[in-house]
Amino acid sequence: MGEPWEKERVSPVKNFFAGGVGGVCLILAGHPLDTIKVRLQIQPKAAPSQAVLYSGTIDCFRKTVAREGLRGLYKGMGAPLAGVTPMTAISFFGFGLGKRLQQREPTDTLTYPQVFAAGMLAGFLTTFIMAPGERIKCLLQVQTHSGIRKYSGPVDCATQLYKEMGVRGVYKGTVLTLMRDVPTSGVYFMSYEWLKNILTPEGQSVSELSVPRILFAGGMAGLFNWAVALPVDVLKSNFQTAPEGKYSGFRDVLRELIREEGLGSLYKGFSAVMLRAFPANAACFLGFEITMKFLNWLAPNA
Repeated sequence: MGEPWEKERVSPVKNFFAGGVGGVCLILAGHPLDTIKVRLQIQPKAAPSQAVLYSGTIDCFRKTVAREGLRGLYKGMGAPLAGVTPMTAISFFGFGLGKRLQQREPTDTLTYPQVFAAGMLAGFLTTFIMAPGERIKCLLQVQTHSGIRKYSGPVDCATQLYKEMGVRGVYKGTVLTLMRDVPTSGVYFMSYEWLKNILTPEGQSVSELSVPRILFAGGMAGLFNWAVALPVDVLKSNFQTAPEGKYSGFRDVLRELIREEGLGSLYKGFSAVMLRAFPANAACFLGFEITMKFLNWLAPNA
């Protein structure tokens, strides 16, 4: 096993640019299953004499493609794609900054709890970009269910929300986004660093880790992240897509979901989430690592 991570100067600026590339990779690889996840999470409970709209991930995929074509799987991608580059860039910047702030010397090695704390800072910083993007994405993904095309795209959705409810309408669900992203970002980054460490062969440097091992570490970090995040994500999706005034807060969403569907409702979309999490986050970290190698080659002392 190699050293936990390289004894090199942490560059939040390099993290910013490499994180942006990683974020684009994440969205391109993972958005179709994100669409399926949201549709499974918000589908209403079926009446006793009726079947549910979607029986599972495969059924949702099949019906979405049959009704809307492959483009249906990419509904709402404009909002996260436009937001994901700065959002993921800020996430990796926050992670780099969190590590840098905890180092007495630029090359100090951090403990795993310190890496977890740096990851939580990343989650906090990204929430204020993530929350409106998630709100718009979810509304675009689920409007097909109503049969009424209210929004023509991300910009139109944001404009209408602002006209109807002001900034509060655009940022609806911010508290739930914070509750989801701050702890899970800690888990995300800490698990990735831990996996990189244990996957590094004895006598080798972490920076020499092979592409398959980076993909595995990134994919598993995504699984760990969503195993923690999913219950709050279900609450967030339902809260953000509910008609105005239906819920006064996330406690109302939680009570109704448990009353109507039991505790299992907090894990709706589990298979879609996990199927998406591995390839999307594997792509994200691979994009990040390749870009970091390029930036370190381009500006080794920056």
